[in-house]
Amino acid sequence: MTRPSQALPRLTCARAPLTREVEVVDEHGARERVSIPAERDLTIYVDRRELVTLMTLGAQPELLVLGYLLNQRLVNSAFDIESITVDWEVASAAVKTHAGIDRIEERTAKKVVTTGCGQGSVFGELMSDIDKVKLPDTRMTQAQLYALVNAIRLQESTYKSAGSVHGCALFTLDAQGGSEAQMKIFVEDVGRHNAIDTIAGWMAMQPADGAGALGPARVFYTTGRLTSEMVIKSAQMGVPIVVSRSGMTQMGYDVAQRVGLCAIGRATNRRFICYAGADRLILQPELADAHSRVA
Repeated sequence: MTRPSQALPRLTCARAPLTREVEVVDEHGARERVSIPAERDLTIYVDRRELVTLMTLGAQPELLVLGYLLNQRLVNSAFDIESITVDWEVASAAVKTHAGIDRIEERTAKKVVTTGCGQGSVFGELMSDIDKVKLPDTRMTQAQLYALVNAIRLQESTYKSAGSVHGCALFTLDAQGGSEAQMKIFVEDVGRHNAIDTIAGWMAMQPADGAGALGPARVFYTTGRLTSEMVIKSAQMGVPIVVSRSGMTQMGYDVAQRVGLCAIGRATNRRFICYAGADRLILQPELADAHSRVA
């Protein structure tokens, strides 16, 4: 018989509409109906103790809660949690752990409000234990980077229909050195921190992928800025390469340099800037040159 500590948590499958239609007036005075993201609040209770309220789109709330607890370093793995129950009627997520969270009051006493939409927050010191992170020795070719960016361009999304959301994705690279980048999961939310937490929760629920099938060749993509929070969370998730269509902050850059993470920004079409960890990027400038000649 499997002991509870060896079992993944039981999760509900609560879903809510991602968009709603509203009537607007344009610059000509014409009325029309458009879709907007359905932002909603979700209060997390851990063993009946209120922890925090997140503002979220609500696409995969159970994974969001699990990833949030992992990225806040309040639990070590999914196996610490018995169940996560989300009920949108009362806008709450009830988390039941196997043995409680050690020193939870002390560890959640200090809160840092992070940058960006949705007013993300983290508990404790952002840089705590960051030097203990050891990232896998992963390399990515320029062709794989272009394949990744193109996959995002083709992805159906709430952003395309309603705007006002951030998207994040996790890719794996071809172990044989091919030019492909396989998208494992794509998540959108009102804040990029929610999207990366949801991906962390998804990874934790698939330990076979997390330790085996995914392998070390993981790349994280975000439409948002590469802030210190995003870089730290990526590193904690064991992802050595991050790509953004936006730029990078000073603290995000400093953390990336510190942990040896490859940070690529301004990635659109064939353009990009590698801010840090360029040794992880196998350049193929002829691919960019070829595109320029065609254009």
